[in-house]
Amino acid sequence: MTEDRIRSGLEYRAFVKKKIYFLMFLFLFTIVVFLLAIALGSSSVPLDRVLRTLFGYGEKKDNIIILSIRLPRAVTAIAAGFGLGIVGCVMQSVLRNPLASASTIGVSQGAAFGAAFAIIALGGGMMSAGSTGAQLNVNNPIVTTLCAFFFAMVSTIFVLCLSRFREINASTLVLAGVALSSLFSAGTTLLEYFADDVRVAAVVYWTFGDLGSTFWKEILIMGTVVIFAAIYFQLNSWNYNAMQGGEETAKGLGVKTQSTILCSMVVGSFTAAVIVSYIGIISFVGLIAPHLVRKFVGSDYRYLLPAAGLAGADLLLLSDLLSRLMISPIVLPIGAITSILGAPVFLWIILKRGRH
Repeated sequence: MTEDRIRSGLEYRAFVKKKIYFLMFLFLFTIVVFLLAIALGSSSVPLDRVLRTLFGYGEKKDNIIILSIRLPRAVTAIAAGFGLGIVGCVMQSVLRNPLASASTIGVSQGAAFGAAFAIIALGGGMMSAGSTGAQLNVNNPIVTTLCAFFFAMVSTIFVLCLSRFREINASTLVLAGVALSSLFSAGTTLLEYFADDVRVAAVVYWTFGDLGSTFWKEILIMGTVVIFAAIYFQLNSWNYNAMQGGEETAKGLGVKTQSTILCSMVVGSFTAAVIVSYIGIISFVGLIAPHLVRKFVGSDYRYLLPAAGLAGADLLLLSDLLSRLMISPIVLPIGAITSILGAPVFLWIILKRGRH
């Protein structure tokens, strides 16, 4: 019996080490992709000059390219990707749906409606012709961002309040989210129908997603929210582990399932709303990031959460890099690139579920 316990203990330690090594690999990979995202572009900068610039010894031209343009963009990708990754991971847990993400309860659609309302009804943005083609000029980015955030949270609050008419469960939340998403999509369509083509173009441009729309003040706000969410989710990782066996099993283990679901949905939706309101709609990151790493770290949320966050950051960094390099100097919409990368994985998830 003692030998069996020792053997089991050694096997468990080896299993945990593999997970930790994989997390270390993801972290190092994130650093590599981060440096590549800063170095490569329409005007590439050698890695040694990138490092000199980051440590404060760069030339004036490199300071402009790296510190003013590419560094904020790369940090935004890490913060947004990490946030969307952990939010998607938690929503898939509490909703018990492997296809769940922030869009499931209408956060993205609510933000899109809010941005459309600000741009069309409040004059928050317009399109103008520049030297490089059509450009989006946001007359009042604060109004557009606040409206996007407000309606994203309206979606969340409405879904959660609606679910109170019945016992909170995954099916209720998903169905309410689908209905509200359709309602917001219809509202956005009506706003676009009565708007002129210039403002419609501005709305469409916003929905593409843009990592270059933030600077350090916005990044600080976004990063603070993401860090808070990551800490909260990590502290509740045991609850998510317990809920994998079903709500009744989790209750038997002492987990307050309704409050866990409610609080996790509020924190996750708030985090996603902040991210989407600043950078627009980014598809598939929160959906596929947990699935990309689950095979390597298993379903233990103590390891799955940070792994999903790092995978989301890597995915968004790589998508941004591709969007700037594919037909340089033209920058493709980041939302389109994440969809191109995410759609095959999404289909793979559906086919895999069909076999089971």
